[in-house]
Amino acid sequence: MSGRHTGGRRPRPVTALVLAVVGTLLLGLGIGTATRPDGASGDAPRGPCAPTALLEPPCGAWWGAYVPYAANGSLTDAVHGFERRIGRKLDLVYNYHDMSGTELDGQLLTPDERELGRERLLMLAWESTVWTEPHHANWTERQLGWKNIASGAYDEDVIDPQARRIKAYGKRVFLSFDQETDFRIKEGAGTPEEFVAAWRHLHDRFARLGVDNVVWVWTVSGYLGHARQMKALYPGDAYVDWIGMDQYNYYLCHRSTRWLDFDRSQRPSYDWLRAHISGDKPIMLAEFATAPDPVRPQRQRDWYAEIPRVAPTLPKAKALVHWNRPVPGEGCDLTVDDGPGLEGYRIAGQDGYFRQPLPPR
Repeated sequence: MSGRHTGGRRPRPVTALVLAVVGTLLLGLGIGTATRPDGASGDAPRGPCAPTALLEPPCGAWWGAYVPYAANGSLTDAVHGFERRIGRKLDLVYNYHDMSGTELDGQLLTPDERELGRERLLMLAWESTVWTEPHHANWTERQLGWKNIASGAYDEDVIDPQARRIKAYGKRVFLSFDQETDFRIKEGAGTPEEFVAAWRHLHDRFARLGVDNVVWVWTVSGYLGHARQMKALYPGDAYVDWIGMDQYNYYLCHRSTRWLDFDRSQRPSYDWLRAHISGDKPIMLAEFATAPDPVRPQRQRDWYAEIPRVAPTLPKAKALVHWNRPVPGEGCDLTVDDGPGLEGYRIAGQDGYFRQPLPPR
């Protein structure tokens, strides 16, 4: 709007001086909300524990979760209910979107996300698919294809409108394009080279549109059987701000027979990513959880309760985001909505390591 003219006239000097003085007074009183992003709230934290420009908390880690929508269709109600159960406010809310452009799933920064983002960070996972059911209920989808994203075929209709929505929001958000990308190759999304081209195109398109409030999170599964694919899928340091990984203790879920405590479920992939992708970039445990042990239910409590002891020994893991949704399969309820899992998760979330000052924007 700054390039537009109003009749070619400039304000008179006295008028300009008065406007400047009034504007300064309003800003001093905290009334200058017109220049603030709609997600901003409070003053910026200062001191050695203040988060960096890329939302890295120097003194600990963010405590976050993916929480499915409530039965009434509200994400806000679902998050508030989850927070009541765990006894604290989340630092970070993780939500997923497709590229349908629909109000329900295809628009980044829904009204609920904007509301939740006033007092929390947002992590938006954006898939290059169109989901068959609302909120990806049955996990079926149509692939748009990485080569088509990279070609610019979806710029005007899909990418640009959502980029502008994020820009208008103003507050910094985490954004992950096609999380767990190593598993998407076999789903028909494309080749590693096509993914790199698609990621870089998306990144450059956002930059061209002046979207400077995105923190880019490259998220892979962390499954070390995919080591070669993960290396080939990395877009490069200039295009990535954080590295995300999704590792679980599945135990009896997915026919796994080994119980892995929190340390053993996370450390191997964390170490590999630091050694083979980047030793400098912060790491997000973008999805983590444990399946229950039906014979020894207390195991689930202890799995979560040990997180505050282990997390500081993974010093670049700067955000821990729980996946609070069952996945298909017997014994695959990964939620912590009740029972021993909730007890252990509540204990972990009270630790000071996960009590870091949030930025207002």
